[in-house]
Amino acid sequence: MELRHLRYFIAVAEELHFSKAAERLHIAQPPLSQQIQQLEAELGVELFQRKTKRQVQLTDAGRVFLQEAYQLLTQLEQAIQVTRRVGRGEVGQLRVGFISSVTYDVLPAILREFREEFPDVELVLLELTTIEQEQALRDNRIEVGFVHPPLEDDTLSWECIQQQPLIVALPETHPLAVQERVKVSQLAEEFFILFPRQKGLGLYDRILTLCQQADFTPKVGQQAIQMQTIIGLVSAEMGIAIVPSCLQNLQRSGVVYRSFEEETPLVEAAVAWREGEETPIVRQFLQVVRQVCTKSFS
Repeated sequence: MELRHLRYFIAVAEELHFSKAAERLHIAQPPLSQQIQQLEAELGVELFQRKTKRQVQLTDAGRVFLQEAYQLLTQLEQAIQVTRRVGRGEVGQLRVGFISSVTYDVLPAILREFREEFPDVELVLLELTTIEQEQALRDNRIEVGFVHPPLEDDTLSWECIQQQPLIVALPETHPLAVQERVKVSQLAEEFFILFPRQKGLGLYDRILTLCQQADFTPKVGQQAIQMQTIIGLVSAEMGIAIVPSCLQNLQRSGVVYRSFEEETPLVEAAVAWREGEETPIVRQFLQVVRQVCTKSFS
């Protein structure tokens, strides 16, 4: 039995007239009659009672088969639509890794826009360091990541979505908190709260470069991985921290943010994915990222 047999049968069952059904199907009447006869022979039952050569009525078996045929075609159409939507990246699951800093700036806008455009795509979000995301991309545990470049793995593709200067987070009781701007050299004797270099080479090296340009190496008092933890330690007066400027959106009691008098290295945030493995959903997500970031930069 072929799909066309069902469509031919439904047309005759609805018209109860072979000529009218043939006209509706844009075929000649004799081939239509032959197709219905083949269908009846395959099923081993009569589907129609012939009132005349062209006019018919459904048998009991025909009425049951008509309802089943409707259901089959409805299920087929649903399967076709779902398949097409998956192919367009409108249905499915997307696992996204992210560094904590992007949650205070660009990431919420990206997620909001994507959810509005593709509500049937399930987003699974994982907060990971850049190094952890590189491994997760290689292991196929995430499809997309938001990272601080550069990446060590050249099999991964990445695209810069944001550049921002560095600022300093100070306890509000710190003597430098009264200044509108701070010189980097004024931090030479401070204890820094930093994350381990192996957890994020790009940002760590930019902070180190900024300090070395002011002729000192930062003294590490505490280490923390997540930005919110670093700011929490600043609030507890455990030290100071140099962070991307987007962290100003993280308002924390006891913490003030100050810009530097000098120009600082720009910290990049990037979106990363596996080279040559862009699924339709990944392509749709990357398009939304570009749209949102273009609006942000303009």
